[in-house]
Amino acid sequence: MNQPPNQPPNQKKQRKLRTYPGLGARDFMHPWDIKATDALHKVPGFDRLIAKVMEYGLERVLYLENIADNVRVTDKMFPRLHRYLRWSCAILGVDEPEMYVSLDPTPNAYTYGHTRPFIVLTSGLVDVLGEEEQFFAVAHEVGHIKCQHSLYTTVALNIATIIEIFSQATLGLGSLLGKGIELPLYDWMRKSELSADRAALMCVQDKDVAIRSFMKLAGGATKLYAEMDQDEFLRQVRAYEEADESSLNKVYKFLITAMRTHPFPILRAKHLDEWITSGDYERLAGAPDGD
Repeated sequence: MNQPPNQPPNQKKQRKLRTYPGLGARDFMHPWDIKATDALHKVPGFDRLIAKVMEYGLERVLYLENIADNVRVTDKMFPRLHRYLRWSCAILGVDEPEMYVSLDPTPNAYTYGHTRPFIVLTSGLVDVLGEEEQFFAVAHEVGHIKCQHSLYTTVALNIATIIEIFSQATLGLGSLLGKGIELPLYDWMRKSELSADRAALMCVQDKDVAIRSFMKLAGGATKLYAEMDQDEFLRQVRAYEEADESSLNKVYKFLITAMRTHPFPILRAKHLDEWITSGDYERLAGAPDGD
């Protein structure tokens, strides 16, 4: 297992990042994630759908497509990103997966696979984020692997193709079952992001880096980065939550989020800030090694 870094990127004062011996995924997973995972297994047809995904080898197809079309990160190809991967795996206690960079202007990252998970960062994400935030993004994806999210993520991001395969194998019945799985699956996916954000914070160990990442994903105009204010960003949460006073607004919120794979950045910031404020993060982290 690789050793964690002695100094995070761009940090002038040297410090050793803490590790978490014996860390289990459920030690830090968001309770909404745990509840949504349990709910998925109660959806009729879900377990059969997962079995079909494995049977038809979708994981292998996606891996072959990825390795042919993207650039693999190694100690010689994008070595800085590779360091972030090694550090994240060392801190979270995860075997190092393969990681790739995809030419795509949309800021995004995802982890596919189950038996052989792999991470993909888009060029748009790398361009929007600074070095420390790139570390956060990589650690976020490693967090998905730690929480064993990658199989369900593979299903969620390829649900249309999977439903078609399932439908053909069940003479059309699978199409009806598949449609009933989509909304619970997207709901789970949004909640799984909250757990991965916690894992990423445990790696970078700097709240400012996390909140800054969310701000850039929400309003990523590079010319305005120097004028961003974290407190103002978090205050936006109040305006969003005050809208719940209207029943109609609650309906609109459901409609605009139901098919999203990620929570809105401002809500991700809110949930991570609440975890820190509650003291649960510090209790889990304990004192930094060497302090």
